[in-house]
Amino acid sequence: MANAYELTRDELAELLTGEPKYRVDQVWTALWEQDRFPEEITTISKPLRAKLAEALPTTLEVANDVSTDEGTTRKWVYRLHDGATIETVLMNYEDRVTVCISTQAGCAMACSFCATGQAGFNRQLSIGEVIEQVVRAGREAAPRRVSNIVFMGMGEPLANYDVTVGTIRALHEQRGLSARNLTVSTVGIAPAIERLAKEGLPLTLAVSLHVANDEERDQLVPINKRYNLERLYQACDTWISETGRRLSFEWALISGVNDTDKAMHELAEYARPLNAHVNLIPLNPTPGYLVVGSTAQRVREFRDGLEELGVNATVRRTRGRTIDAACGQLANVTNGKRRSIPVR
Repeated sequence: MANAYELTRDELAELLTGEPKYRVDQVWTALWEQDRFPEEITTISKPLRAKLAEALPTTLEVANDVSTDEGTTRKWVYRLHDGATIETVLMNYEDRVTVCISTQAGCAMACSFCATGQAGFNRQLSIGEVIEQVVRAGREAAPRRVSNIVFMGMGEPLANYDVTVGTIRALHEQRGLSARNLTVSTVGIAPAIERLAKEGLPLTLAVSLHVANDEERDQLVPINKRYNLERLYQACDTWISETGRRLSFEWALISGVNDTDKAMHELAEYARPLNAHVNLIPLNPTPGYLVVGSTAQRVREFRDGLEELGVNATVRRTRGRTIDAACGQLANVTNGKRRSIPVR
């Protein structure tokens, strides 16, 4: 199925054969800068709008739309043309507007504490399906503009490598988003990290580490059995040397699992030589992983302990937990009950 956000300018010009040349600029600007769908472009004739809408239909259908945090956090469940569903989260902050986007329907990484991993993998998304999430979020954020994109929704971005990189380039080149405001999260696919380091994109890399010893990480993050911590370290070192960019480690704090003093020292020993920043995230509840996140006091103690060990660490503010829109909760689950969305 064709999608407006997968067309190059030359392909759009070919679609507009017979129209004045300035039509290409009008349509391109409407699509990429004004977040308008083809049928909404009022600077062109109604017949041309209808032609474009038929040739370039939107591909996401809203199946659910919920908000929390006094309306500043909003989550959409989108149904795709084949019935698969994905989720997108819009977060409004005082100084920025961030969209958390999905790159896959489901996820094959099987991280035990993550609802998406518990749900399993359905399929890869196309570039158009990923970018349309940003466009739809941008429409709802108006008059504010989306300033930050995080590839932290459903799926492993680097397991859909070409689409992830193609999306980043399109957002950077066509929407004018700074690559520095684009963050890619990965559970640690080492060869893909090294490949990404050579793309020339000064984006932010966030590695979901969670455990810093192989025995326990094998259980919590199964991809570790294929790319262990030593191999991941090599990839992180390559990232830093190739890009000159600092990386961050994501650490979901699980009570009694990875919030111990032992875990703290293992993390410090791993992160310090890389000068990595650590984002601490109190574990968000999911139906398939019956443990609890660390207490607020333990989170603070863990952060302070890392700082004393020479590692810069911050605690990420949890957004969207009550609508299952927080980190690790995206799997079409609401308030602990998996929703059944009928396929039309």
